[in-house]
Amino acid sequence: MRLQRTIKKEVVFSGIGLHTGKQATVKIKPAARDTGIVFYRTDKGALIRANMESVIDTAFATTIGVNGVKIKTIEHMLAAAAGLGIDNLLVEVDGPEIPVLDGSAIELTEILLEAGIAKQGKKMPYIKILKPIVYEDAHSRAVAIPFDGRRFSYYINFSHHILGQQEITMDLNETNFVKEVAPARTFGFLKDVEMLRANGLAKGGSLDNAIIVGENGVINKSGLRFKDEFVRHKLLDSIGDLSLIGYPIQGHVMLEKSGHTANLNFLKKLISSFDSYTLISEEVDHSSLKVLHYN
Repeated sequence: MRLQRTIKKEVVFSGIGLHTGKQATVKIKPAARDTGIVFYRTDKGALIRANMESVIDTAFATTIGVNGVKIKTIEHMLAAAAGLGIDNLLVEVDGPEIPVLDGSAIELTEILLEAGIAKQGKKMPYIKILKPIVYEDAHSRAVAIPFDGRRFSYYINFSHHILGQQEITMDLNETNFVKEVAPARTFGFLKDVEMLRANGLAKGGSLDNAIIVGENGVINKSGLRFKDEFVRHKLLDSIGDLSLIGYPIQGHVMLEKSGHTANLNFLKKLISSFDSYTLISEEVDHSSLKVLHYN
């Protein structure tokens, strides 16, 4: 069991939101132990904790909200924190969406590393998977099985010759997250761009912050950062989404075509399956997260 961690100093960045197209400035600040990741809309005076109860929308991005105030596209920020093992942060933003930057989590990761990582004087509890737990819907499948570590597998299968079938398995640590996951960019299909914009989404999307796939291949002149960048980005999103449970998961999580909605539903299935996991903590001995998470 490791010590909890935050950052050593405040860092600031600005950019445009992928879906809203609105400019925003973000200040990431150190937070006390046991705080978790907390977002604050400075223009609305609203504090929103990054947990499962705060999620209000999972269409094309993970959105949290409270009392009508929302913050969209938080998954890349959460993935950067989870990938670096940072547990406690205050994220102040003066707009409705976290800036997309280059469409990956690499700039966010570099910003957090620039701030420095500070250990805190209390151990970080974690969820230990005790027996297999399975979530399935019409399109997706998510499974967690016992494993002595943090292993993730992701599988996609698109009916497009550029994407097709891709899969990746990784024992997650800070080094391979930075090198192998964080640089993977979000992606979309050219044929869907008009539909998304007609529905008020992807207003800030461009070739500078997303991979766009046309009928004949990737439109971006820069090409791909990885041959399998698509599945790596889906893994990135999932690392962010799954951190909404509030604790690192010790086990092997296997995801098949799982998006933001399925990721959240998998977490709900997990925490209600009391015999499938335990919470390992120095100070608390509960077999269920329900006692800790919903208070």
